[in-house]
Amino acid sequence: MSSTTEAHTIWSLVLEASLLVKGVMLILLLASVATWFLIAQRSTLFNQAKRAIKAFEDQFWSGKELGQLYSNSQDRAGVEQIFRAGYSEFAQLDQRNHSEPEAVMQGVERAMRVAIAHEEERLEQHLPFLATVGSVSPYVGLFGTVWGIMNSFIGLSQVQQATLATVAPGIAEALIATAIGLFAAIPAVVAYNRFSSRSEHLLGQYYNFAEEFSAILHRRVYNRAAGQN
Repeated sequence: MSSTTEAHTIWSLVLEASLLVKGVMLILLLASVATWFLIAQRSTLFNQAKRAIKAFEDQFWSGKELGQLYSNSQDRAGVEQIFRAGYSEFAQLDQRNHSEPEAVMQGVERAMRVAIAHEEERLEQHLPFLATVGSVSPYVGLFGTVWGIMNSFIGLSQVQQATLATVAPGIAEALIATAIGLFAAIPAVVAYNRFSSRSEHLLGQYYNFAEEFSAILHRRVYNRAAGQN
């Protein structure tokens, strides 16, 4: 009795699967491992970006002079990089275009848009992989299942009498591929939706900061131009 039970464990069914089904299972397991690695890596990145926004905006709205804030800031990713891009462009253009505030502001807004585009690329990196795993894995697992069941029926055609004991192991072996496909797909889909939502939220905060920073620089450059006139 124990030997029969041992022969029908999941591990034994995997070992007895055909080479193609084993290959499908291996691909899906590798995809699952990569998915969980990216989930951990992306979670860390988004958490750091969220904390960075809070920390930098606390400094930005503390009343500290912008030039000093720029000198004390570091060349980091996130909202700090957007600030550095905007202020650096402002400082350079303002020296050359004292009488052309519109040209200064256009350059500043363009520089911040480029910085935000870089941040968007960084935040959405690897998300297409999660989307691919989430959408393709069930079909890859289903392919392994169909192949395994097909082999089971081919084997049944070669025996005189088919019983549940002879049919069940082959079908169970085939269904393992579908189970592994779902195991890989479900976390990938959940992670993709979650990270896409967090990315949109962070980008919204970046655009809001850029608008607020642009308004501050706009007042500064136009007030100076009005004073000169």
